[in-house]
Amino acid sequence: MDEYSRFVDWDKMDVTAQSQDAKELTCTEFQELKQLARQGYWAKNHSLRAKVYHKLISNIPCRTVTPDANVYRDIVVKIVGKRSSSSLPLPEFVDNSLVPTYCLNAEGIGAVRKIILCIANQFPDISFCPALPSVIALLLHYSKDEAECFEQVCRILACNDPSKRLIDQTFLAFESSCMTFGDLVNKYCQAAHKLMVAVSEDVLEVYSDWQRWLFGELPMAYIARVFDVFLVEGYKVLYRVALALLKFFHKVRHGQPMESDSVQQDIRAFVRDIAKSVSPERLLEKAFAIRLFSRKEIQLLQMANEKALQQKGITVKQKRQNVHLAVHAENFKSEIVSVKEMRDIWSWIPERFALCQPLLLFTTLEHGCSLSRFYSHSEGHEPTLLLIKTTAKEVCGAYLSTDWSERRRGGNKLSFFGTGECFVFRLQPEVERYEWVIIKHPELASAGTEPESHASPASSTLSSAGAPSDPSDRLSPFLAARHFNLPSKTASMFMAGSSECVIVGGGDGQALYLDADLNHGRTSHCNTFNNQPLCSESFQISVLEVWGFRDTMNG
Repeated sequence: MDEYSRFVDWDKMDVTAQSQDAKELTCTEFQELKQLARQGYWAKNHSLRAKVYHKLISNIPCRTVTPDANVYRDIVVKIVGKRSSSSLPLPEFVDNSLVPTYCLNAEGIGAVRKIILCIANQFPDISFCPALPSVIALLLHYSKDEAECFEQVCRILACNDPSKRLIDQTFLAFESSCMTFGDLVNKYCQAAHKLMVAVSEDVLEVYSDWQRWLFGELPMAYIARVFDVFLVEGYKVLYRVALALLKFFHKVRHGQPMESDSVQQDIRAFVRDIAKSVSPERLLEKAFAIRLFSRKEIQLLQMANEKALQQKGITVKQKRQNVHLAVHAENFKSEIVSVKEMRDIWSWIPERFALCQPLLLFTTLEHGCSLSRFYSHSEGHEPTLLLIKTTAKEVCGAYLSTDWSERRRGGNKLSFFGTGECFVFRLQPEVERYEWVIIKHPELASAGTEPESHASPASSTLSSAGAPSDPSDRLSPFLAARHFNLPSKTASMFMAGSSECVIVGGGDGQALYLDADLNHGRTSHCNTFNNQPLCSESFQISVLEVWGFRDTMNG
């Protein structure tokens, strides 16, 4: 056995991990490392994996004063004393997390708790870190002793490279990552998302389990392969693997009855027993086949979600409101959609607005068929939801990311604005949603590297010229068209308005065109959303409504 075997129970360990192929790792180039990590170059050799982990972790840029192995040796006796490891109470910040044992022996299982307590002593700023027990347990398999494992975990926690996010250490960071994961599911796993909405009371609660799937339920052979790539590529890998897990869950369980009365429990059980359906390599293959937004774009989404939580005062763990009930049956009334249909629409909108309740801003039944009144009632609200019922009883609409007052930026000229979060949809006769074409076909655009919006997390809070002077509003919008090298303007014609008309979606047609009297409209295929006509191509409007988003927590 090698020098990294002290805490390993080899009877539990995957036999292939004991292979002693004499391999070395000499490359330092990121691209080559990335390929080797994805291919599992060091996965078959326990000793090599331990050495690679040490090398990768020692290269993490850290705060000047980061506790090392000597600190552990100095404090462990003082903190743990003579108590037996199993009786040690865990700090609150691991939040009743699972403390996985993986393939640890008895000494290793006890060591996890000791290291957690010593980290709590050295990192008073950590307020919420449910992934920590899993990371410690995993790294113990590849450490010579407890002190060495402690030092490696401290380096991961003390990383001070703002572009390298590793492990969430506050409730705000954790909760915004859950919302971000929910947004990614909504975009990339629409079939699974539809199932979650149908079978769960609160879909965000299901998605809030995403880190537990990885750091808790996933078996050792799988989380070690994920960790191989995570140490090279960073946080985005975690989103990828969690999305792949959800896709496999949906594929295996689709059409079958639930195994328990909770989809949350069903997904946990599926992940625990994943070896029955998917190999570690197949899981990673699926994860990397998902054509995800760029890391910088995801960072902007995460920042927007954090900002939304801060504005609502949700910065510490508290009892979650039932997000699914944002649309209350007793106080929701629309002449176009039912409560159930509005809840379906609510399940499509970004998580940071799903925390809000619908607020009726404008309806032709009350405010008349006037485009100027449409604007005056909608302006000052961002985002908005446009709902249309035709005289033929067809129902369609659009989620519009940006305040209608932006239309004035173009002077008297009709000009498009908005972001890639806009989408159009049809509810009657059948339900269909059409998102920005770039989401499903990222090959149509390569992510730009415009310095003002993306050079670094520090500068990504600066948006383009003419932005409001309030620094808290200067977040460069998620999926702003300027972040992408688009093949033509027609790929980003989200919304436009003048005194003559309202247009949603453009390029070789318009997803929606409404006239100045809000009386007649047209719909056709357009390049921005690559949609089918949303209803009869030329239609008469029976009722039109505009809905805003009311912050339930701040009145």
